[in-house]
Amino acid sequence: MRFPIIATALVATNLPATAQDRPTLTVYTYDSFVTDYGPGPQIETDFEAVCGCDLQFVASGDGASLLSRLRLEGARTEADVVLGLDTNLTADAAETGLFAQHGMDDASYDLPVEWDDDMFIPYDWGYFAFVHDTSRVSGEAVPASFEELAGSDLSIVIQDPRSSTPGLGLVMWVEAAYPDRAGEIWQGLSDNIVTVTKGWSEAYGLFLDGEADMVLSYTTSPAYHLIAEDDATKAAAPFAEGHYMQIEVLGTIASTDQPELAAQFMEFMTSDMAQSVIPTTNWMYPAVTPEMGLPDGFGTLVSPDKALLFPAGEAARVRDGAIETWRTALSQ
Repeated sequence: MRFPIIATALVATNLPATAQDRPTLTVYTYDSFVTDYGPGPQIETDFEAVCGCDLQFVASGDGASLLSRLRLEGARTEADVVLGLDTNLTADAAETGLFAQHGMDDASYDLPVEWDDDMFIPYDWGYFAFVHDTSRVSGEAVPASFEELAGSDLSIVIQDPRSSTPGLGLVMWVEAAYPDRAGEIWQGLSDNIVTVTKGWSEAYGLFLDGEADMVLSYTTSPAYHLIAEDDATKAAAPFAEGHYMQIEVLGTIASTDQPELAAQFMEFMTSDMAQSVIPTTNWMYPAVTPEMGLPDGFGTLVSPDKALLFPAGEAARVRDGAIETWRTALSQ
């Protein structure tokens, strides 16, 4: 009976030299990134294989919640890297003074727009869209614009722009498409909205459960159902006004005690190893197209004729007003 105890003690004394002595890199991100079906687990495995470190993801709601948490923690934050903000939030994130310049000035990206940001780098992008089930909504019943959606009897689930980056993307989409009529559009949509959820996961789950005809998501969302489930019944409705873009980014916290690891992770997230994981786990377009290209199902997706996007500085200027317009219309 003594031998197993002695053996266990010997194993325990070896632990610090293997696992417990590895440096830790803490990355704040959003909930869906770290789920079993998200990119987090594979990214963690692949990065730890090359960094000799312990990569720890800390989930904090949705992208907008990430910024709120950082503001609350300030210089006391335990984050080394933040992954999951987007261009609607980067100007405010930069103003916190918490982020460092990335120094990756020679990087190139496959984005529909030019990228010029010395603090944040993109790792994926996509277009917001309303997704529907073609077995329930099809043909002429599919709205081709916000006005048609507002004039229909279709029920929708959306996300709160104060806590969710897709929710924020929606109010920016309406603002970009109808700068002088945003309030009117929201008033028209108000009776279509079944509920407003805190984040994307909850909203999409309600849609899949049949609680609404359509859900605010992405043009790439149907690729998940097609590739992972062999289900071709989900589709994104193309809107004549164009579709608002989301570019998701990551940045390094200036006070990190692991600056070399943080820089290594930043570069890793734009590598072929990491970018090839994005399309079939985060179900977005990668910021750098992998050597093997995109999965076949991505060729079936809606390709908007017009891309809408406020530059980061302008997004910060119009965001609060767009949220207030949304809040006022829905409270009436």
